[in-house]
Amino acid sequence: MKAYSHLSAEERIRIDELRNRDGLGVRQIALRIGRDKATVSRELKRGLWFASNENDSYRPYRPKRLKTGPWTCRPFYSAMTAQRKAEQRAREPRKPRRMAYDPLLAWVMTALRKGWTPERIEGRLAVEFPDDPRMRVSHECLYQWIYAKPQRILDLRQYLPRGKRRRTRAKGRRSKGPRIPMRVPIAQRPKRVDSRHEFGHFESDTVIGTAPSKRCIDTQVERKSRRLFARLIPDKSAPATARAEYDIYKDIPAPARIDRTWDNGTESSCHLLVDEALGMLTYHADPYSSYQRGTNENRNGRIRRYLPKKTNFDGLTDEDLQAIVDEINDTPMKVLDWETPNEVWYRELGKVLSKTSHPKTSVALTN
Repeated sequence: MKAYSHLSAEERIRIDELRNRDGLGVRQIALRIGRDKATVSRELKRGLWFASNENDSYRPYRPKRLKTGPWTCRPFYSAMTAQRKAEQRAREPRKPRRMAYDPLLAWVMTALRKGWTPERIEGRLAVEFPDDPRMRVSHECLYQWIYAKPQRILDLRQYLPRGKRRRTRAKGRRSKGPRIPMRVPIAQRPKRVDSRHEFGHFESDTVIGTAPSKRCIDTQVERKSRRLFARLIPDKSAPATARAEYDIYKDIPAPARIDRTWDNGTESSCHLLVDEALGMLTYHADPYSSYQRGTNENRNGRIRRYLPKKTNFDGLTDEDLQAIVDEINDTPMKVLDWETPNEVWYRELGKVLSKTSHPKTSVALTN
């Protein structure tokens, strides 16, 4: 049997560049990346879409790479979209669904109506049908099937001993797949960033209000100066967070915004939009390692002095939040030899701008 490997994220980015920027065909792309032409052809067929502002596939945050208006002259290949679809396909089961077998389905439904637990059903099937491998189902498979969307109309959870509306996961259970596309771990961040001698590295997080309000605060902190930036966002969704990040960073000169480090929350799922628009890099801390973003956690704690937990953010205005941020940034800190974050920020910013003269390197990020 021949050994093969799937296309990596780097290879998909290369295909994206060779096709959309250089306009190369399938054979030329295959030669450049060292893959068979059939592999490249299949990848393009799966990942191509037509860019247009008249359908859902239009992506206005790439104005320099796409035309706006009616259908473009050729389909467009997006490495980010193709990688996300590949990760989704990898998580999908390749075996036929167990509960699609009608005799098994009928037997399980009868047992559930008797009040049997999934564990009892799994064990009894092996006793009653020892020679029929199709009459097998694990209790984990049954739980997933009961709580799946197609079965919600049947309300099968009513037959379970507790019948919770949502299934609770055991503590410490790992997620089945990556929630953040093209996630780069903090281990790949340059080691010089750890010393805080270099200016322009940020840490990111979200401060959450209390229900029923969905409003949150997106916070960004520069590691060397400890200067805090914050924006109110309507909810914790990834698009809203990306918009707030863009609004914060677009007015900062490029040499002063090199990269940022997030936790593993899903609100950072659209980090690539900000990366492409502003030319920044994004790293993600290890799970349950908030100490790797200690500066941001400290600044969030200062915000909580003004807005304690269980505070509803509906009545909070942008002016109120900015007043809190200004007071925090004008407070002297021992770690800064009793200088304020604002004083260190503007001094370091002046040093960076005096060394290099960079034009504005951001592009528009639209909804």
